[in-house]
Amino acid sequence: MTHSIEYRRILTRMGYYNYQNGLIYRHLNQEGGWDEHLGRCRNLIMRTIEHYSPDKVTILGSGWLLDLPLKEMIEKTGMVCLVDIVHPPDVINQIKDLKKVEVRELDITGGLIEEIWKKTRKNSFLNRLKSFGNITINEYIPEEDPGLVISLNILTQLEALPVKYLKKRSGISEEEFRCFRSEIQKKHIDFLSKHKSLLITDFEEIFINRSGKQETIPTLITDLPEGKAREEWTWDFDLKGADYYNRKCKMKVVGLVI
Repeated sequence: MTHSIEYRRILTRMGYYNYQNGLIYRHLNQEGGWDEHLGRCRNLIMRTIEHYSPDKVTILGSGWLLDLPLKEMIEKTGMVCLVDIVHPPDVINQIKDLKKVEVRELDITGGLIEEIWKKTRKNSFLNRLKSFGNITINEYIPEEDPGLVISLNILTQLEALPVKYLKKRSGISEEEFRCFRSEIQKKHIDFLSKHKSLLITDFEEIFINRSGKQETIPTLITDLPEGKAREEWTWDFDLKGADYYNRKCKMKVVGLVI
């Protein structure tokens, strides 16, 4: 399932293709700095699959497959469904001959991307959006039983580009944006809680300046369920300072079996 030309224009205007390409460049720039994080993601995914022995696994936020042990998963389950808003052409080419893998381009924010576009595209610097009153945040509803659901490093990214886009067209307060972001995250967790699920997400961003001083910023701003099993680790996200110049960045990550 692929998007229409019109919808792809929306994704382009809102920065989704540039964001996707930026991820792979960031990974390459770290020169192996992500390896431990990616390995822990893969190991937790395989242990969860071995525990549940699902006939189908749906990955939300499959991206570049960096953190996904696809070959091993295929051997352990009947079908693997890769879901993302857009899939890199390299990934499509990589999996085209795999009979047990299907690919779907879907908005797992429940249609929020298109709704924001339609309701704000006429807003500008001179005609700013004043509230979120007419923007509805819906829960994602899959077309069929997703089997075991794996939300893979996507939860705190769901609101990133919509919020960036909205901030250019609104005068809404930071507190209102915080509530908006929290509701997007909550809807995603509500969906996961209705299925056998594994959630892997960052929950804190740690910035370290040249003098060693640290600043911690929460990226998860809603409550997590208790879960059946939980692991935490640190992701060396940007130890080369490529994104922040004078400071480096780490992420605190949680893996939660729901």
